[in-house]
Amino acid sequence: MKVNWNSKYNTITAYSLIVIFSSILFYFFASQIGSYSAKVGYLISIMYPFIIGFVLAYLLNFILKFYEERILVNIKYFNKLKQSKKRLISILLTYLTFGIMIYLCIHFVLPQLTESIVGIVNQIPHYMEIASKMTQDIIKDFDISDQMATFLNDKLNEISTRLIAFISEIVPLIANIIMSLLSSIWNIVLGLIISVYLLLDKEQFYAMSKKMVSAIFNKKTADRILELTHRSNNTFGRFISGKIIDSAIIGVISFILFAIAKMPYVVLISVIIGVTNVIPFFGPFIGAVPCFILILFESPTKALIFLILIFLIQQLDGNVIGPKILGNSIGISAFWILFSILVAGEIFGLVGMVIGVPLFAVIYSIIKENVEYKLREKNLPTDTKDYM
Repeated sequence: MKVNWNSKYNTITAYSLIVIFSSILFYFFASQIGSYSAKVGYLISIMYPFIIGFVLAYLLNFILKFYEERILVNIKYFNKLKQSKKRLISILLTYLTFGIMIYLCIHFVLPQLTESIVGIVNQIPHYMEIASKMTQDIIKDFDISDQMATFLNDKLNEISTRLIAFISEIVPLIANIIMSLLSSIWNIVLGLIISVYLLLDKEQFYAMSKKMVSAIFNKKTADRILELTHRSNNTFGRFISGKIIDSAIIGVISFILFAIAKMPYVVLISVIIGVTNVIPFFGPFIGAVPCFILILFESPTKALIFLILIFLIQQLDGNVIGPKILGNSIGISAFWILFSILVAGEIFGLVGMVIGVPLFAVIYSIIKENVEYKLREKNLPTDTKDYM
């Protein structure tokens, strides 16, 4: 018997069945989501060495390209070698550079960081005494009411309790971090080995990926996918490498200026300023606030000098160093930078705050291209100023 799908009741029945089956499938998936999450987590744990290897290869590729395209290319003997030998020499120099950087960090920076952190932890009771004395002086000098004085003392006691709880938890926290690193050593070693293979045959892997995309999709779609991949790689590469170089320079400049000004915890605050500078827009504030509080307990005068130096450093970074290194690699306005940091930070946390800007820049460029393409089809202007 032929079913009349245009009939009103048959259509309602068909839609109802689709909704019922979809609901059953959704319930089944939702009820088993715990087991799926466990399986996904297990799969990710298996892929850890490959994830570490890919990240290392992507970051070290900038050093590899620097050696191949800027240094070794100027050596006549190097140009006479086969491509495989050229790549092998470049990789050896790349990992030697990487190893030296890690050694310098562990040998010079890590001990001073540890000493500074231990010193801060030991000084917390002294800092709390200073804060209590400052609170009492404020209450006396400004003739604050008893109700407000009670409120300030309660808040100070609350902060003290939280700091003591933090101190009691920091030792097991550090122990857990050390154990996690020790348990991840094998994955890190495997990741290093995998990164070597990825860099050694990176053109081969790119060709294989291009071959697969060309086989699965038609030529127009494949070309579009490859073009977007190339654009994303350029945007992420320029931004990440630029921010790392920029932050390293800012960290060194901060160390020199803080050492001249005889700031306390020079290495610690310089590392904090340099590392947080990787985060666009909010990075300087995120790094400067805790450093200012630490220095304030030691010397209010030096804390004021610290703020002046940070202002000068950020002006230098924003007007000279940043534009010189990064240039116009992002291509989006300050509003969209702020938007991307807030949204990506909320979804992905600290990692999102770092990668949010280049990720949004790629999405923004795709949307912009599609909008302008539609406007050209309608013979309309593509410049935003024409719509003001």
